[in-house]
Amino acid sequence: MKNSQPLSLRIPEPSGRPGDTPDFSHISLDAAGAVARPETDTTPASLRDMAFRLVRVLDDEGRAVGPWDPRLDPETLRRGLKAMILTRAFDDRMHRAHRQGKTSFYMKCTGEEAIAVAQGMILSREDMGFPTYRQQGLLIARDYPLVEMMHQIYSNAADPIKGRQLPILYASKAFGFFTISGNLGTQVPQAVGWAMASAYKGDDKLAVTWIGDGATAEGDFHNALTFAAVYRAPVILNIVNNQWAISSFQGIAGGLETTFASKAIGYGLPALRVDGNDFLAVWAATRWAEERARANLGATVIELFTYRAAPHSTSDDPSRYRPGDEFEKWPLGDPVARLKQHLITLDEWSEEQHEVELKAAEDRVRAAGKEAEAVGTLGQSRPSVKTMFEDVYATEDWRLVEQRREVGI
Repeated sequence: MKNSQPLSLRIPEPSGRPGDTPDFSHISLDAAGAVARPETDTTPASLRDMAFRLVRVLDDEGRAVGPWDPRLDPETLRRGLKAMILTRAFDDRMHRAHRQGKTSFYMKCTGEEAIAVAQGMILSREDMGFPTYRQQGLLIARDYPLVEMMHQIYSNAADPIKGRQLPILYASKAFGFFTISGNLGTQVPQAVGWAMASAYKGDDKLAVTWIGDGATAEGDFHNALTFAAVYRAPVILNIVNNQWAISSFQGIAGGLETTFASKAIGYGLPALRVDGNDFLAVWAATRWAEERARANLGATVIELFTYRAAPHSTSDDPSRYRPGDEFEKWPLGDPVARLKQHLITLDEWSEEQHEVELKAAEDRVRAAGKEAEAVGTLGQSRPSVKTMFEDVYATEDWRLVEQRREVGI
């Protein structure tokens, strides 16, 4: 029997394209402080509503309100603000370095700094992070040397990864930063597996991972959620919903059908949906998930609702697919400006202090840049050729010995 009308295929479209007025009227936001904070031992089935609400702490005046307020002391808040400012200054300089031909590639995290900085401050360096490529704030919040990050970006002779990775794909076991994979989605099952191993050994270390909204369409993400649920792995699974993949909006990955947090429901996992531009909300939600994991209650999925203000990468031109002033109209604002306002409201910060800190961050990044560039930028220096034969076998295979002889090292 034939259909009475031709079948059609829906192609999701964003609310605005270049030249359009930004429109976020389709977004439903809970007021700051309106969402209840459940006990950490609440069953996943009782938490389903949390996947459709939005945990917020900072209101429009910069006040911390509601049950999710983590009540952080002013010094912790200042440390968070300074780390976000430094992350943004680092991004700006490295983006300029690309334009000057000093590196082949770079990716900024502008507008998303609160996520990696807050979570990097909460979790221990011994809790292994499995990042995607906008978590540079994780390293910066933990005082990883900026010059080492720059060496890796420039792929110079001092590159700690010896030229084996694309720029910005950092790695540091000592700082709880697992090697970033350029293949989207692979870090999520890796994080779940690491967490399972930690629990199997009776250790006390957690895993935490991040994935973008677009990459949740990868099979790796769904495979990981199955394992996390079945084995109650001590892992925090962050979905950074920044509204845009490289040129496709979050609706292509299913964001128009339901929230990304709600994907956890089908796997029997608890989920939180959080204002990702609210440093305090990110902190509070992460602490809740951490407490749950440490109590052997398993994994938590957190959707961090934010906006990618910058291009996807230096290979991208967002003016070709979205309104140019969308970030200015983003209803959840700028994470740096919001935490700044909160501290000013507490009388623990001022406009003058902020200007001083902006200058200090620029000076610190500039000094690290000069040090790294003295070693060399792209093509000026590179790791020794002999390193290509190292770090694979404990004892060299005869073929490696022969290959090393052929290149004369």
